[in-house]
Amino acid sequence: MGKFTVDADWLHWHQSPSKPEFVVPEGAVDAHCHVFGPGDQFPFAPERKYTPCDASKDQLWALRDYLGFSRNVIVQATCHGADNRALVDALNHSNGMARGVATVKADITDEELQALHAAGVRGVRFNFVKRLVDALPFDSLGTIAEKIKPLGWHIVIYFESQELPELYDFFTSLPTTVVVDHMGRPDISKPVDGPEFALFLKLMEENKNFWSKVSCPERLSLVGPEGRYEDVVPFAREVVTRFEDRVLWGTDWPHPNMKNHMPDDGHLVDVIPKIAPTEALQRKLLIDNPMRLYWAD
Repeated sequence: MGKFTVDADWLHWHQSPSKPEFVVPEGAVDAHCHVFGPGDQFPFAPERKYTPCDASKDQLWALRDYLGFSRNVIVQATCHGADNRALVDALNHSNGMARGVATVKADITDEELQALHAAGVRGVRFNFVKRLVDALPFDSLGTIAEKIKPLGWHIVIYFESQELPELYDFFTSLPTTVVVDHMGRPDISKPVDGPEFALFLKLMEENKNFWSKVSCPERLSLVGPEGRYEDVVPFAREVVTRFEDRVLWGTDWPHPNMKNHMPDDGHLVDVIPKIAPTEALQRKLLIDNPMRLYWAD
């Protein structure tokens, strides 16, 4: 870690995850994961809201192979800010088996975007979770959206369900494909057919450029690992079955900012057949959709 000290309440990623009972189809993509540092090689951003333990590209590849996946989509972690060097390093050492989602600033040049594209970046991420950012990125997002359009990149947005009403019009004005992280973090204590989740389903239904990741049950569940996150299943299954061509799945390894438990990645994989109950849906979720979005060129 060099000069970095891990947050005192930081939970280390699982050291010995179980082998999943569900065997993912050959060619499956883990479409949401991260790398942290190593901090002595790729320093964390001064403006970061947390200081994690290291989670290197080689450790990510080892988990990929252990769980039976073939490819990864690595999403820039907020602890690295807009310094994408750790992400690019991982992409450059992936033998073409990883793509990336970067964080960039409004003053990024076309040349810098082209370099990220050559490394394997295919999207940019914006965080609208108020507890994780100092200011919501309305102005910069509009500028960056126009810059990335010629590259065919998409925008990834991270927000919480209670924030969707005030952000809805802004999100639907975005000119690119938009991928929502973790179903917009629905409140699992509320009914799957209630008005709050209905607004998210409306967003997906009426805007065909919107996709959703059906990942992170461990962040949403009230029953937790003891209940194998069963309370999240109806929400994710609704999204998968209604929007089967616009859904993605990922582990979210190494699970940043988990406070009450660290999930067993094997158990997360075992949620997949519950939310995508047929082989056809599993193939779309794990292979066809991520390949179309990230490996089209």
